[in-house]
Amino acid sequence: MVIVQGLKTFALITVAMVVGAAQVCVAQENSGEKSWTATSQQQDPSGVVNPSRTTQTHTEVGGRIVDKTSVETLGPDGRYIPYSDTERESVRVDGATVRNVERTFGRGPDGQRTLVQEKQEESRSLPGGAEKVVRTVLSPDGNGKLQVAQRELQDSKQISPGVRETKTTVLTLDSNGGLSPAAQIDERQKQSSDGTVEYKKSTLLSDGTGKWQLSEVREATTKEEAGKGRTKEERVLRPDSEGKFKVVERTVTKQADARSGEKRETVETYSNNVPGTAGDGSLQLIQRETTVHRGTSGGDQKTTRQVERLNWGDPADGLHVTKEAIDIVRPGENGVAREQHTIVMRDSNDQVGQVWVDLGKTNKPAAVQVDTRPAVKPQ
Repeated sequence: MVIVQGLKTFALITVAMVVGAAQVCVAQENSGEKSWTATSQQQDPSGVVNPSRTTQTHTEVGGRIVDKTSVETLGPDGRYIPYSDTERESVRVDGATVRNVERTFGRGPDGQRTLVQEKQEESRSLPGGAEKVVRTVLSPDGNGKLQVAQRELQDSKQISPGVRETKTTVLTLDSNGGLSPAAQIDERQKQSSDGTVEYKKSTLLSDGTGKWQLSEVREATTKEEAGKGRTKEERVLRPDSEGKFKVVERTVTKQADARSGEKRETVETYSNNVPGTAGDGSLQLIQRETTVHRGTSGGDQKTTRQVERLNWGDPADGLHVTKEAIDIVRPGENGVAREQHTIVMRDSNDQVGQVWVDLGKTNKPAAVQVDTRPAVKPQ
């Protein structure tokens, strides 16, 4: 990842990429296995962020999938030292059961690898389309022994054609050191014959005395319109000071039909909480996010994402572009694709304040699925 600060024009991005490009080397897929290895190195010419490099490996053998990610940072002596590791393993126990385990490791004062957290998930498919999932989060105690910190029990079933219900109970540590129910989540999804999908999610919190209080309701409706694409509208309701549920947030997502190899999505977010204003309880547009994906006959894939937000210091000034992301994937030789990721951050005066640039190569499957979010960088 390359970060360049203080740029005033977007044209200077080209210079930034030449100054410090992240080089990625990827191993070819092993014969008989679905495996790949990718190594990336991030440099910051300004010296604000400590250089780092990341190694990722993916292996699939006999129904067992293992993903490993290791991050190293540049030490004071100019050599790279381990920073963090993440290991994910997925195993199909039988025809109906899949078990996933994810372990996160940090580094102690002497550089030794230390387990920070372990997440376990087991999902089991049942007759009639039902499914049971158990998720457990474990953290080490003072002696390094793993202790259950949280458990999530989820039951999902098809109650009628087109209607599915999911009930989730979240258990957390109580004052006695055991697990007690802390939250309940009820979800219901209904799909009509015309393709319309209605969704409702209710979250209840425990008051500590065995009673449940409804804290939030999310409602969404997704519609397909021939020749126009898809529209999704979501509402978030929370109780006011009198306990009455009112809409506090509304999100409208529009996906246009692909034409000439272009896909466009616009997400507008409205809220009754606008910093800098007294507020009258009405909803106001606070953010708009526009994503455009284009493909060419040569196989190139380009995704641009623009985020507009209100200036909290002057909400009446309307939306301003605060972030732009441009991702380009070009097919290369021997199945290796070249990737270029650029993220531009703008201030309230519409001036470019920071630019992230990441260049690399990959032979990972579905390389054109681009993530425009900036990676988390170790300090």
